[in-house]
Amino acid sequence: MPANTAAPSGLDPALDWWRGGVIYQIYPRSFQDSNGDGIGDLPGITQRLPYIASLGVDAIWISPFFTSPMKDFGYDVSDYCDVDPMFGTLADFDALVDRAHSLGLRVMIDLVLSHTSDQHPWFVESRQSRDNPRADWYVWADPKPDGGPPNNWLSIFGGPAWQWDARRLQYYLHNFLTSQPDLNFHTPAVQDALLDATRFWLDRGVDGFRLDTINFYFADKGLRDNPALPPEARNATIAPAVNPYNHQDHVYSKNQPENLVFLKRFRALLEEYPGTAAVGEVGDAQRGLELLGEYTKAGQGVQMCYAFEFLAKAPLTAARVVEVFARLDDVASEGWACWAFSNHDVVRHATRWDLSPAAQRLFATLLLCLRGSVCLYQGEELGLSEADVPFDALQDPYGIEFWPEFKGRDGCRTPMVWEQSNQNAGFSNGTPWLPVADAHLAQAVTTQEADPNGLLHHYRAMIAGRRAHPALRHGTQTDMRAQGNVLTFRRNEATETLFCAFNMGGTPAHIRVPTGAWHPIMGEALGPSGELGPWACAILQKTNT
Repeated sequence: MPANTAAPSGLDPALDWWRGGVIYQIYPRSFQDSNGDGIGDLPGITQRLPYIASLGVDAIWISPFFTSPMKDFGYDVSDYCDVDPMFGTLADFDALVDRAHSLGLRVMIDLVLSHTSDQHPWFVESRQSRDNPRADWYVWADPKPDGGPPNNWLSIFGGPAWQWDARRLQYYLHNFLTSQPDLNFHTPAVQDALLDATRFWLDRGVDGFRLDTINFYFADKGLRDNPALPPEARNATIAPAVNPYNHQDHVYSKNQPENLVFLKRFRALLEEYPGTAAVGEVGDAQRGLELLGEYTKAGQGVQMCYAFEFLAKAPLTAARVVEVFARLDDVASEGWACWAFSNHDVVRHATRWDLSPAAQRLFATLLLCLRGSVCLYQGEELGLSEADVPFDALQDPYGIEFWPEFKGRDGCRTPMVWEQSNQNAGFSNGTPWLPVADAHLAQAVTTQEADPNGLLHHYRAMIAGRRAHPALRHGTQTDMRAQGNVLTFRRNEATETLFCAFNMGGTPAHIRVPTGAWHPIMGEALGPSGELGPWACAILQKTNT
């Protein structure tokens, strides 16, 4: 059945918590510093877990904290089975998991399996020769006769996706930084080693994983050139418009069919640990939803895939929401999406879409009423805008490479603001690794806690509403329509039927309520003739007679 119209039956809350669950993403460098070095850490996260639990979310997702040279801030792993000292120790991680579980929170961690750091022992050995035990653990290739790279593949971080290595007299593949060589998943031992690392964390009690760049695991064995992408087909969903990466159709450098075989192995490992789940990040501008459908088929891959459709720069309109879900029904009829408006890689949506306070409330409600699971990014619940980080304070290599047309990802990674009057907003007693944004101080947690009308309380109320109504958490979604700025749809589960209406514009709108007896449960009450104010929503429940 279509993904937006099929309701699951026989759900077990302990095993299927992820279906319709709300996940809170933590960027550990910027959440809470416990030792005064200016960098957030695991004990800091543990300190703030009661706050996260108070939001009513189901789980936390912690971005990478593994041992790393930090060229890409943890997404370049040099040891999959240890904690980088800047974040703490394995004992600190165990304490975090125990505290989270005591508060009813599940813990998901970010696994970066497609590539490692060039300082990982595996790569150090692999690059020594063409005949050592790990010689084929990375994607190596001979040069073309003229000495050039083996094909035309490009790196997301700019330039060719190939780096010459004088030891082997070969090129190695890197889809990201040159210091992030891609693993060769065509080698069975590589898959085995990565599954062993996954088991290491499962044995430590984690409840699941966010799988970084899940569609990059395999490259075409023949290393064929990617075809050009026509200008009219290009978009800036995965990479900024100034990046030539957008000029190719990446049919050979990623999205390979062999990926499904590995994901089936990964899912089999999860099944050994009941109640665990994974969400895969699918980075593809053309086939993202199609891959979501392939990767989340029941029992065959991951439980959820992280969709990019609502992370785009273009304003999110009623028509766009309808378009995305229609496409989801068409190409991912058995899939399950995880939606987000903000994360650690994109401009915060309050700035990206230039949202007023009223619009921020509306979009929070919309996100929590859509069918699928939800990821919230730290500070989103406070309405934080994108911080303006000057060039001399930039840390992100991506932003430094493409400045000033693309300022990188540091603007969404600045420290969390806990207290308006405290040094560095309560984030650290030292000098923060990125400056605290002055514009964020008035939106600090303590300030909003004291304000009954604060956006923070609105997020809490909407998350509670999602929990209270099974139709919103995992029910069917039907009759989705856009009329001008108005988006309407129904959510149904067993005996509960809800009608959801969103005025995604700055002028009043008239809502046509379906026939039947309805009463408001969330949002605003409709006027006598179905009037709904600007940037307002109404969630109505059908009265059963």
